[in-house]
Amino acid sequence: MGERYVGHTFFIDCDSSPIKEKSGELTTRIEGAKEKAIRLFYFVRDEIRYDIYSPRSNDSDFKASHVLASGEGYCVQKAVLLVALARAANIPARLRFAEIRSHRAPALAEKRGSNVFPYHGLTDLRIDGRWVRATPTYDMNHCLKEGITPVDFDGERDAMLPLHTVDGRLNVEYILDRGFFDDLPIDEIRRTSTSWKYMKT
Repeated sequence: MGERYVGHTFFIDCDSSPIKEKSGELTTRIEGAKEKAIRLFYFVRDEIRYDIYSPRSNDSDFKASHVLASGEGYCVQKAVLLVALARAANIPARLRFAEIRSHRAPALAEKRGSNVFPYHGLTDLRIDGRWVRATPTYDMNHCLKEGITPVDFDGERDAMLPLHTVDGRLNVEYILDRGFFDDLPIDEIRRTSTSWKYMKT
């Protein structure tokens, strides 16, 4: 598979000391890519707080090491971190994006003029010879607050955002799979994001 899905980039700085140290700390004494990937997933899901308004005006705001240090991020930032931690653990990983419609952020949708988010970020992890999708977006506290079933990841089946809340209301709709990327397409995300001007800096 070469360096394409295991190498470092400006955003996926899996070669940085903080990322290497955290990945090593989380996966030490754990054998197998699946078990390591599961451990990394739950760290990013729950220990990195989900914040739709996380700062993102500078390119450095998207670096994995920055997201790790800040302890918070929105879907794209959390996906970048998971990819970096996985690559640091020698698990091939890549970013994947989807266009989604969210039904759980009416105030933000009103500001944006749309509840469609063109670049929702998630990850592809290469485990036991196949790519598995993992979505570490919502932390446990956010799920409890919003009445959303937490996304669980077993390293074998795709782990995606739930389409409905616990009480049956619409949560998200997947509109378009934008495919996978070995690095963050920051310019395209900024160009298509109608919400960019509403993000706090």
